[in-house]
Amino acid sequence: MEPLERKISAQLESLPVSVAVTLPGGRRLGPSQPAVTLAFHDWSGLAVMAAGQIGRMAEEIVEGRVEVHGRMRDLMAAAAHLLPGSPVGSDTGWWTGLLRHARSLAAHATPQKDAEQIQFHYDVSDDFYQLWLDPRRVYSCAYYRDTGMSLAQAQEAKLDHICRKLMLRQGERFLDIGAGWGGLLLWAAEHYGVDATGITLSRNQHAHVNRLIEEKGLKGRVRMELRDYRELDDSHGFDKIASVGMFEHVGRANMPLYFTQIRRLLRAGGLVLNHGITAGGVSTSQLGAGMGDFIGKYIFPGGELLHVSHVVRDLSEAGLEMLDTENLRPHYARTLWAWSDALEDRLDEAQRVLESTANARDAGQVLRAYRLYLSGCAMSFEQGWISLHQVLAARPDGRLETGPLTGAQSSYPFNRGYMYPR
Repeated sequence: MEPLERKISAQLESLPVSVAVTLPGGRRLGPSQPAVTLAFHDWSGLAVMAAGQIGRMAEEIVEGRVEVHGRMRDLMAAAAHLLPGSPVGSDTGWWTGLLRHARSLAAHATPQKDAEQIQFHYDVSDDFYQLWLDPRRVYSCAYYRDTGMSLAQAQEAKLDHICRKLMLRQGERFLDIGAGWGGLLLWAAEHYGVDATGITLSRNQHAHVNRLIEEKGLKGRVRMELRDYRELDDSHGFDKIASVGMFEHVGRANMPLYFTQIRRLLRAGGLVLNHGITAGGVSTSQLGAGMGDFIGKYIFPGGELLHVSHVVRDLSEAGLEMLDTENLRPHYARTLWAWSDALEDRLDEAQRVLESTANARDAGQVLRAYRLYLSGCAMSFEQGWISLHQVLAARPDGRLETGPLTGAQSSYPFNRGYMYPR
């Protein structure tokens, strides 16, 4: 047996689930009745597997050089054990930081560049997303307030959790940055009576939400605009602002601008809630072992992650006061597994939907990429390699008499009790 084959065989024996490998010539390594079989069409993929380069292994699968037979849950259980070490590295060298900043600037140089990157992901196909999201198409971490909740119930709980945190009131001007398919925008308008504005860079989402606004008779009180956050002027004076699953697309280099713009748009004394994926390592912007590169190439071009400590630093330097930070990491793991399982149940239909979409990208590659992305992210949240934080902040109004406590300088009560249903 060749050295490479011996190493692969040793890896297979150490895995928590049974995995077999079919070599390019047809010979098999591993058990006869495995939970997962990886069929390699060339030897380069085997070298990648032996090195524990999970992201590059995923690329081999997407490009069709490796076939997967088995459940995504079993594949990810194996993948987590193939890594030679933690993918949450930390490189604080000055050259790494300079290079990271330069790449971030280039990736987010203009609103047009960001729009193209957003459309690459969100405009794949509305019908495709509808296959595995909840009925409201809420494409962000759910909130399993009760462990027995379904995905749809947990998404509604999340929408209400955000509205409660923001203390939304009838008639307030509410902005949803990166409003997606309108879940939070419409929930806030229908349940809390706000005057709601949403913005997106996705043409598909823009058209979908405006249809819903018409159907629900909310025109005049709710609006969805195809607009970059940098293009909003400060004449609106929004009372409350939410940004859910959007700031991951902003880029590290633009984060000070992002929070400065939020402060500019928010009236004095107003509240903002930023909900987004955060890095597991203090000084990392993506996962190692090639996983971050895979996500950037096939799923979220231009996506960057910050550790929550950097998020708080940047919003504080922009003149916002952090009031409350909540970690929902395990909630996102469960959300992603729900999405992954739903997609796995409808693979044939998903293939047909993607093939019928007027899109230059290969349908098979897109489907394979999303299968790996959803299950791989679920595993990464479970492992603690990446996280999810809701950060509530205020723009202090400088008036000591504002609020329930002297010195609050906003409507925030400095007491969490109001956030939860009684």
